[in-house]
Amino acid sequence: MPRFCLCLPRKIKRGYKVDEAMEKNTSEALRDIANRLRVDSIKSTNAATSGHPTSCCSMAEIMSVLFFNTMRYKVTEPRDASNDRFVLSKGHAAPILYAAWAEAGLFPVDDLLNLRKIDSDLEGHPTPKLNFVDVATGSLGQGLSCAAGMAYTGKYFDKASYRVYCVIGDGEAAEGSIWEALSFAGKYKLDNLVAIFDINRLGQSEPTAFQHEMELYKNRLESFGFNTYVIDGHDVEALCKAFHDAGTVKDKPTAVLAKTYKGKGIPGIEDEENWHGKPLGDKADDAINAIIKSMSNQGPPQLCPQKPLKEDAPAVDISNISLSEPPSYNIGDKVATRLAYGVALTKLGHNNERVVAMDGDTKNSTYSDKFKKAFPDRYVECYIAEQNLVGVAIGCSTRGRTVPFVSTFAAFFTRAFDQLRMGAISQVNIKCVGSHAGISIGEDGPSQMALEDLAMFRTLPGATVFYPSEAVSAERACELAAQTQGICFIRTSRPATAVIYSNDEKFEVGKAKVVKQSDGDQVLVIGAGVTLHEALKAAESLAEQGINIRVLDPFTLKPIDKEAILENARECGGRIITVEDHYPEGGLGDAVGEVVSMERNIIQKRLAVRKIPRSGPSDVLLNMFGISAKCIEEAVKEIVTM
Repeated sequence: MPRFCLCLPRKIKRGYKVDEAMEKNTSEALRDIANRLRVDSIKSTNAATSGHPTSCCSMAEIMSVLFFNTMRYKVTEPRDASNDRFVLSKGHAAPILYAAWAEAGLFPVDDLLNLRKIDSDLEGHPTPKLNFVDVATGSLGQGLSCAAGMAYTGKYFDKASYRVYCVIGDGEAAEGSIWEALSFAGKYKLDNLVAIFDINRLGQSEPTAFQHEMELYKNRLESFGFNTYVIDGHDVEALCKAFHDAGTVKDKPTAVLAKTYKGKGIPGIEDEENWHGKPLGDKADDAINAIIKSMSNQGPPQLCPQKPLKEDAPAVDISNISLSEPPSYNIGDKVATRLAYGVALTKLGHNNERVVAMDGDTKNSTYSDKFKKAFPDRYVECYIAEQNLVGVAIGCSTRGRTVPFVSTFAAFFTRAFDQLRMGAISQVNIKCVGSHAGISIGEDGPSQMALEDLAMFRTLPGATVFYPSEAVSAERACELAAQTQGICFIRTSRPATAVIYSNDEKFEVGKAKVVKQSDGDQVLVIGAGVTLHEALKAAESLAEQGINIRVLDPFTLKPIDKEAILENARECGGRIITVEDHYPEGGLGDAVGEVVSMERNIIQKRLAVRKIPRSGPSDVLLNMFGISAKCIEEAVKEIVTM
C-alpha cells in the first residue's frame, strides 16, 4: 500500500470551479510532488553518472498531476486489467517515471539510486521487466501507437472504463509513426486516449523544428480530429482542468499540448542548450537546494495517488486457442498458403473471442478479409501505415487482453522493423503474417517481393518463424502461433501449391518433416514454401536418372530442427542442398548452416536469390534466379561428385 494516505477531496465540476481552500491545498501538494520528482530524477541520474535529468524536469508537473490527481490505478497491482494505462513514449525520461511509482509507494524511494546499475531493473529506458511498464520505449516515436492499441482494446474489445495516457516528446513528434498513430486515433474516435506532448523546445543537439510554436502544433493535432488543449505545462491547475475536461469529451481523442522548459527549476540550466542526456554532476547540490527551497512542504507527498477504480475490465482467457475444426483438404489440391491463413484465422476466431486481426489495407490479398467477414467487430483496419499497424498490435496485446494476428505483404514488415525490435524487448505476444513472399509472386516485381523477411524475423530474440509449404501445415502454423508466447512470424506464399499432408498430420514447433526418402538417398534437399515443391519435382526427375534425394520440410526456421537435419544429412552421405525464395543472407540456408557449422563430414550448397530480381512469370523467375527444380537437379549432380 502507499506510504502516505492524506487524501484531499476533489470536487471538480465541468467548469472546474472548486473550493478555494481545497484548490490551494491540492495545487500546492501537486507542485511539491512535481519538485520531489525533479529532485529524485537529479539524484538518481547523478548516482548513475548518466541519464536525462533535464528531460525529466520539463514534465514533472505532468507526472505529478497524472499520478497523484488524475489516473485511477492500484499501486499494489500496476498491471491490474482495470487500471488506467500510462505510456512514456519519451523513454529517456525514465527516471521520473520510476520516481513517480516510488513516490506513489510501489517501492522505496532510495531504490532510485540504483538507476542503470547492472543488478537493477531500473534501466536507462523503461522495459516490462518492471511490473509498471507495459511496453519498452526509448526508440522514439513508438509509444503513441502502442497507447492507441491499448485505447482501442479498452473501447472496442474490453468495453471498459480505463483510460490511456501517453507522454510524447516534441523532438520525437517529428517521427512519421507519431502521425500515423494520430491518424488512427482520430479515425477510430478513441475518446479514452490522451496524448500529452511535452513541448520543451530543445532536442538533443539543437532546438526542435518548431520550438514553442504552439498554434502550429494545435492546428496539426486538430486536423487529425483531436480535442486539443494548449496549456502551460508547469501549471498544475491547468493540467488538472485539461485532464478532467478530456474525460468528458466523447468520440474524440484528446491532445494536451504542454508548453514546458527543459531543465525547469534548475538555475542556469533551465531552457539552456547542451544539457540533453547529462547528469548535473557538481551542479546537482545547488540545483536540489534551489528546488527544495521552492517547496511548501518538504516531507512526503501529501496526496494519495489512489483514486476510486471502476473494475469493469472483463476476465480474459487466451490459453489453449485452437482451430474450431481441423483442416479439410484433399491431397493434391492446389491451395495458396495465404488463403489457408485466412481460413485458419477464422477458425481460431470461432474458438476464442480474444483472437483479433488487423491489416494494412491488403486484406483481400492476405485473406484476412475472411476474418473480417466473420467477426467485423474484432477486425481492425490500420490502412497503409505499417509502423502504426505493428505498434497498435503491440498495444492490443498488453496485459494479455488479446492475441493479435497482424497481416500485410511480407516486404512491408521491413518498414516496421524498429517496432518489431522494440516489441521483442517488450516480450510482446503478437502474430505477424507476411504474404507475397519471394520472387514466386511473379509480375509485381522486386518492390513487392519479400526477400529479407526471414532474416529480419530470425534476428528477433525469442521469435518463432514458421514457413509452411501447403495448406494443412499453414493452418497448423496459425494454430501453433496462437499457442506460442512471443512474436511469431508466418511466411505465406502467393502461388497455389499442392496439399501434401493429410488433414490429421501432427505439427510441432521446431520439428521438421521428411516428405520424400528412400534407402539410397545421396543428397538431403531442404526447401520451404514454393521451393519445397520445386525440390519434389527435382526428386522425381532425378529418380528417373537413377539419383535418389531426400526432401525435408523444416516447417519452422526458428527454432530449426537440428536433430532431424543432422540425422538425415548423415544418412545422405553428409550432403545438404538448401533452396530458398529469399536472399542468401539470414534465411533458410543460414539457419541450416548454423546447425552444421561444427559438424565433421557434412557439406552444404546453398541455392538462393542472389541478385535483385525483376518482373516476370513465377516459373520463369524461379529458373532465372537459380531456385527452380531444374537448378536443384544441377546442384544435386554437382554435389554428388564432390
